[in-house]
Amino acid sequence: MTNDTLPSYPGKELEAMSYAVNYHQWIVDEFEPYLGETLAEVGAGMGSVSKMLLAKGLKRLYAFEPSQNMYPFLEQELKDDERALTINDFFGPRYAHIGVDAVVYINVLEHIEDDRAELRNALASLKPNGHALLFVPAHAWLYSKLDKQLGHYRRYAAKGLSNLVREVGLSIVKVRYFDFVGMIPWYINYVLLENTLGKNSVSLYDKLAVPTIRRLEGLVPPPIGKNVLLIGKKV
Repeated sequence: MTNDTLPSYPGKELEAMSYAVNYHQWIVDEFEPYLGETLAEVGAGMGSVSKMLLAKGLKRLYAFEPSQNMYPFLEQELKDDERALTINDFFGPRYAHIGVDAVVYINVLEHIEDDRAELRNALASLKPNGHALLFVPAHAWLYSKLDKQLGHYRRYAAKGLSNLVREVGLSIVKVRYFDFVGMIPWYINYVLLENTLGKNSVSLYDKLAVPTIRRLEGLVPPPIGKNVLLIGKKV
């Protein structure tokens, strides 16, 4: 995704991901200690995660969504919360002045061709001691036809993402792999079988597997996983 065209994301896959309620709540809960009071959410989509973030007591949420077909859903979802400002645009250098406590990218950075420049945008917009909160798909060997359809330029390794974050001037607070069990169904369904993402499979995994996986990973962080979660800090 470049900054000269507004994307049109596949609606069916995004609708399916809206059923991952427990999964998204898990991510937001992991980010909670670093949210602060003012937050920029990049790639807010249909607003389901935005509402979870607002439930954490934010005073202001800047919800950026560049997709022309997704933005009306976001605007409608957040219209009754005066703390939320929806923006139908890319999160670019012209928003560096907003000065937020945190910038969050949940399954977004992989859509951006120049991820280094994007993280510099995040750094510029952060207040001192603010945080960049990243959640991305992991491991190049898990890259599938579905990744390509969704517009993913890459999947990340924890080490590579950490190096990138340091190179743009952020320090690492926390980095870990996430959802160890999810690698298995992802590899079978989307790498081997090249299936599409369906709401039934997402909902089933979210309801039956995610609560147990969350408890287990809360006790023992996995050495490998389907995603990488990283907290970076502006110093």
